[in-house]
This record gives sequence, C-alpha cells and structure tokens, in this order.
Amino acid sequence: MGNLSMLWAAVGICCAALSASAWSVNNFLITGPKAYLTYTTSVALGAQSGIEECKFQFAWERWNCPENALQLSTHNRLRSATRETSFIHAISSAGVMHTITKNCSMGDFENCGCDGSKNGKTGGHGWIWGGCSDNVEFGERISKLFVDSLEKGKDARALMNLHNNRAGRLAVRATMKRTCKCHGISGSCSIQTCWLQLADFREMGDYLKAKYDQALKIEMDKQQLRAGNSAEGHWAPAEAFLPSAEAELIFLEESPDYCTCNSSLGIYGTEGRECLQNSHNTSRWERRSCGRLCTECGLQVEERKTEVIISCNCKFQWCCKVKCDQCTHVVSKYYCTRSSGSAQSLSEGSA
Repeated sequence: MGNLSMLWAAVGICCAALSASAWSVNNFLITGPKAYLTYTTSVALGAQSGIEECKFQFAWERWNCPENALQLSTHNRLRSATRETSFIHAISSAGVMHTITKNCSMGDFENCGCDGSKNGKTGGHGWIWGGCSDNVEFGERISKLFVDSLEKGKDARALMNLHNNRAGRLAVRATMKRTCKCHGISGSCSIQTCWLQLADFREMGDYLKAKYDQALKIEMDKQQLRAGNSAEGHWAPAEAFLPSAEAELIFLEESPDYCTCNSSLGIYGTEGRECLQNSHNTSRWERRSCGRLCTECGLQVEERKTEVIISCNCKFQWCCKVKCDQCTHVVSKYYCTRSSGSAQSLSEGSA
C-alpha cells in the first residue's frame, strides 16, 4: 500500500505542469511496475514529449493528434487499429526511451550511466570506440517495461500495439549518430575516438512520420492471433509478422473520414481549423494545408484579419540594453468554414 501511495504522489508531482493531455501520461505511471518509482518523472516527461511531437507532426493534417486519441491500450473501449493509432504507440514508446536514455547518460540514475561496452575497440579505419555513448539498452528496457505493460488486450489490436511500441524503440536506435573527437600531434587527427549519441527528438518524429506515411496494412488470420502465451498475458509480435517488417508501423483498419465530425468515433472534423496560405518559411506540405483541410473536405477558406502587437524600431542604448517600440500589425489568418448555402442545407436536413 505504501508503494502505491508513493506512486500516486509521483504522478501528482511530475504531471502537475503538464497540459490537458496529462491524463494519458498518467496511464504510464499508475499502471507501470511499482518497483520502478525511480523513473516515473522521466517516463512522464518522455510520454509528454511523444504527445507534443505527435501534435507537431500532424498540426496541418486532417487528423491532428486530438486528446481523445492518446489512450495507449485497447483497454477502456479504444479499439481502433488505424495507422494513426500505430503512430501514437510508436512516438510514445520512443519518447519514453529517448528521455530515459538521456537521463541515464547524464547520471540522473544511480544504477545507470554511459555505455562503455565498446570502449577501446576498433570501430573502423582510423577510429576507435570511446567517450560516453548513450545507454540505449537501458532506455529500451525501461521503456518496454512501462509502455508494454499498458497493453491488457489479447487480440489482434493488442498485438499491433506491441509491435508499434517496438517499432518506436527501434526508431531511437536507427536515428542515433556517431560523434567523434580528433587526436594527434598539432590537431593532425591521426586517430579519432567516437561514441554514439541520441538524435534530437524532432528527427525521431520526422523518421516515424515517414514510417506512418508508408505504414503496412496487415491481414490477420485466426491462427496468428493465437500466437503467444495467453496465460502470461504476453504476446510475441515478432512471431506474428514478417521479420522484415519489425521496424515498420503496421495497422489493421483503414482510417475513417476525418473531414466530417463524428462524435461516436471522437472525430472533430476540419470545420473551424486554421490552415496556412501564402506563408513564408513553410514547407510545401504546410502551404497546401488549406486545400487538404478545407477545399478537399467540402469547405471554403475564409480569411480573417487580426491585429497583433510586435516589437519594432529596436535600438541599442549605451549601456547595455535594447529599447523597442510596440507596433500594431494587421495579419491574415485562414480558416475552414462552411459556406452559408451548405450550412442552410445542413440545417434543413437535420430538421
């Protein structure tokens, strides 16, 4: 009982500063093994980083990683098995592994530090392993322990979720980078010492978004669904799918229509969403968001003028500060709206 009280206390501390999506982060903490209270703060932060990355990657998509999609198990009626669900599982698992690994290498945990297992060994021509490699083995183990323990189901969806959890962890490994330091007389760099470092989490998000775009739809048969030891409640995803697909995101069901609001499925639709048009410093995909969110969903693009206050006419004053004026600018923002004729027809139809 004492351990459970400590766990709830940790949940309160590390989730107090999180956003409205904190309820989904709580799932990691109240369900994870109680013996691992040491890692709850890092797990919460890792889960939150995954949620934030999901929202960033899908900000200009019809499905934009809404709060109601962030449950991480087939428990509590979440039975969808779409490619969007596959991304949520992968990015959340990767977020926890990334944060735990990073904190481990920084010495935040007493029982964990840098991975020096390769130090002193020749890595290639002109370089050897050394320095402080990030300990992904440890991060992967803790992430698997917490995230996979959330999966209570014993059906195809549960198997899919576990597979995508692992694909997320593999993404952390796949995006690691080798960093080297030169040694030699007068900086000749006759030999290099190298170690492996985690990539920035944004790179992992980009990597998994590309996997999402190429996700594989799997047709499951009844024999495959019975794989694993149901008595222990553990599945063996590697046995159910092709080994070549272990790093790929997989899904079982086609995605629903995200254009139209469907309260029974928890879909908000795209009406009222902001989109980008004629914006500078944006990708081609972002600039096409008005067509994707509005026009292709039967909505029109409405321009709205709004005033914003920004700093301007900044001057350096001796010594030592910068003084700026406050200027008002009128900017255009664009939103998906239903035409008056469509709204009237919809109203008459519902009447």
